[in-house]
Amino acid sequence: MGGTAVIIGGGIGGLAAAIGLRRIGWEVRVVERAPVLDDAGAGISLAANGLRALDELGVGEAVREASRGQYSGGTRTPAGGWLARMDGAALEEAVGTPIMGIPRATLHRLLREALPAGTLRTGAEAGPVEETDPVEETDPVEGTGPVEGTGSTALRVVCGDTDLRADLVVAADGIGSRVRGRLFPSHPGPVHSGSTVLRAITEKPIDLRTDFELTWGRGAEFGHIAFPDGRAEWHAVLALPPGTRFADPLAEVRRRFRTWHDPIPALLDATRPDAVLHHDVHELRTPLPSYAVGRIALLGDAAHAMTPNLGQGACQALEDAVTLAAALTTEPTVEAALARYDAERRPRSQAVARAARQAGRMGHQLAHPLPVALRNTAMRLTPSRAAVRMILRHHDWTPTHLTTDYPSR
Repeated sequence: MGGTAVIIGGGIGGLAAAIGLRRIGWEVRVVERAPVLDDAGAGISLAANGLRALDELGVGEAVREASRGQYSGGTRTPAGGWLARMDGAALEEAVGTPIMGIPRATLHRLLREALPAGTLRTGAEAGPVEETDPVEETDPVEGTGPVEGTGSTALRVVCGDTDLRADLVVAADGIGSRVRGRLFPSHPGPVHSGSTVLRAITEKPIDLRTDFELTWGRGAEFGHIAFPDGRAEWHAVLALPPGTRFADPLAEVRRRFRTWHDPIPALLDATRPDAVLHHDVHELRTPLPSYAVGRIALLGDAAHAMTPNLGQGACQALEDAVTLAAALTTEPTVEAALARYDAERRPRSQAVARAARQAGRMGHQLAHPLPVALRNTAMRLTPSRAAVRMILRHHDWTPTHLTTDYPSR
C-alpha cells in the first residue's frame, strides 16, 4: 500500500514520521506553523529504543556521530554525594548502546537533511482536516488531485491559500495539538505537572568529569548532558506554579543553586544570560482513548506528552514514527494500519508516561526531609544491576523492520 500523507508539525516526531513514510514509498508533505524553526537551546538523551528507531529510519549512524555516549555520571545530592552511579558499559552490554547525548538543534538538522528539499513547509498554519471528494488534477498532494489507497474521498487540510489532500494525516503538532482538540473535544488536554524548567547550552566548552548527571535536592533538580564538542546542556527543574517567571533567569538559577556541588557553578558561569530558556512542564495526564480516528493519526506529544523525568519523550515519538510506517506496509487499508498503530503504541507509551510521572514524584518534587532521606537511602542500597534492569524496561524495544524496496516518491 502506498499513498500520500500530510504531516502537521515539523518537530522530531513529525520529521521522523516523514522519513519513515518516504522509506516505504509514500509521498509526504510536512507543514509547520512556525515561520522559523526554534530548535536550539536544549539537549536530548537518546536511549537504545530511540536509537534503534533512528537506525530503522536510516539516520542512526549520523546521529551517533554527532552524539556523546553517557558512560559516566549518575545521581547525586546537592553536597555532591553519589546516590547512584551510571554504568554506561553495563547498559551498552545489555542493549548494544549507551544513552547518547545530542543537542536538539543537531538532531532536528539531521532529520531535516534526510528529507528532500521542499518536503518541509514552514510558516504554514494547518486548518481543520476534512473529507472531500477527489478531483482529477496533476498533483496528488498539493492541489485537488486524487490519492492512492483511498475510496471515494480524500482528506483535505487547508493550509493558508493551499489545499493539501492526502490518504493520511499525521498530527505531530505537539502538546497543544489543535488536531487532538478537534478529534477529542471533551478531553481535558494538557495539565501543568507542578514543575517548571530552566535550561541552556553553555557558550563554550567546559571541563566536565562526567557525561551525564542529575542532582536531586528538596523540591529541585539540576542536571547536565555533555556533548562531543565539549559544551554541555544544563537544566534546573523547580516545583513552582505555572506562569512563574524571573526578570533574570540565570541570576535566579545561580541564587537557588549557589551552594550545590561542582560543576554546577562552572556550568552557569559558561552560559550567556540570553541563552536561558524557561518553560512550564505540562503533560497529558488523562490518557487518550485512541491515537487514531479514521485516517488521522496522533503522534508524539500530541498523543502522549509526558514529563521529561525518564528522558523518553523524543524516544517515544521516534517509536511512534517507525511503528506507524511499519503498520502501513502490513495492513490492507489506512484505517486498518492506524488501528494496528494505536493497538501497539498506546499501551506502551502511556505506561512510559505513567512511569515518568512517578519518577518525577520520587525525584525533584519531593521536598519534605523525611521522604527525601528515605529515597536517598533506597537509591544508595539499590545494586547497579537492579538499576540497569529498571532502565531496560523502557529502553529495550525492537522496531519492526521497514521494507524499503518501494519506489521513492
